[in-house]
Amino acid sequence: MNKDIIRSALSEAMRRRFEELREAINTRLDEFARIPEDEYFYELCYCLLTPQSKARAADVVVKILQKRRFAENSFDPTEILASPNNYIRFHNTKARRLSAAKDQINAIRNLLSEGATPKRERDWLTANVKGLGMKEASHFLRNIGRRGLAIIDRHIIKHLNYCGIEVEAEKMGSRRYYEEVERRWLEFCDSAGITIDEMDLLFWSAETGEILK
Repeated sequence: MNKDIIRSALSEAMRRRFEELREAINTRLDEFARIPEDEYFYELCYCLLTPQSKARAADVVVKILQKRRFAENSFDPTEILASPNNYIRFHNTKARRLSAAKDQINAIRNLLSEGATPKRERDWLTANVKGLGMKEASHFLRNIGRRGLAIIDRHIIKHLNYCGIEVEAEKMGSRRYYEEVERRWLEFCDSAGITIDEMDLLFWSAETGEILK
């Protein structure tokens, strides 16, 4: 595709928004890169909780798990996930996945210390951690400072379609199709002069009014 055509596909309003938020977006990305290693597990918990649940509720739950030192202490987190104040959908299944991930934490730490590329780290996580698909594994890795991975959910798909990157949402469960959309988005970002990590937070700020994680 002609680069001028790709460039024009990002609306002028969105470009202005990016220029207004560029500094805040990159400050947020730098914060991800500075997260202490002892918080990696809780970032993993967050990404296991967010599918089909509100990000704010997942954030509240993770803060409670941190306060109760879930990584070190043995307890069933189901009650926390099921609380009406911070309800997590499919809380029984997700509670089991949190406990299973805790049992794998040493293997995950080893993976993250080996210096593998983010894509290789994602491959391992999706193959070995229940509840982590391509989107969730990419989200987790971005939240601990990895760059260059696409976090593709229904909100992002909407914006990609607006930009002329046609995405069939029903196919996103296929690894091959996910990687194809990721490749096309990366090409778009290169042509637009905005990294995929910056553009992800830009699109999310348009959805929520905030630069979330």
